[in-house]
Amino acid sequence: MMDLDLYNKQILQLAASISRIGRLAAPDASATAHSRLCGSRITIDLKLNGDVITDYAQELRTCIIGEAVASAVARVIVGMTIDEVDEGARVLRAVLQDKTFPPPGPWAALEPFLPVADFRSRHSSAMLPFEALQHAIAEVSPAHAEKRPASTL
Repeated sequence: MMDLDLYNKQILQLAASISRIGRLAAPDASATAHSRLCGSRITIDLKLNGDVITDYAQELRTCIIGEAVASAVARVIVGMTIDEVDEGARVLRAVLQDKTFPPPGPWAALEPFLPVADFRSRHSSAMLPFEALQHAIAEVSPAHAEKRPASTL
C-alpha cells in the first residue's frame, strides 16, 4: 500500500536524487517559473531536434515537492516529444486535482505525488517544472502553445 504522507519516502528519495542540475551552454529555449505562494522557482534550459527534447538542464530554488517533481521530470524528459511533455502536465494536474493514478508509461513516475492532492497550497510548486517546460516550448514553438489547453490550476 502506498504511503499517503505528504513527504513520503518516494518523494524524499526523488528530492534527494535530482539530476540534470545546472544550465546548458547553448539552449534552444529557456524559461523560469515561479510560485508566488511559496517563493519556489525553477529555471530550465532545453535543446530540441524538431519536436523531440534532446537535452535538458534545470536550476532549482524550490521546496521538497518542487524538487521531487523536477527530479521525476529530469529522469524521463530527454527523448520525449513536446506532446509527451503536455501529457505529463495533464497527468500531474489529474493527480493533484482528482487523485487520479497516472497511466502506465513514463509519467507513472508521478504516482508518489497523489498525497499532494490534499495540500492545495503545494499544487503550484508541484507544477513548476511543467510550467517552465511549457513556457520554454512556447518560446520555440508558438503554434504548439496556441493549441495547448490553458492550465486549470
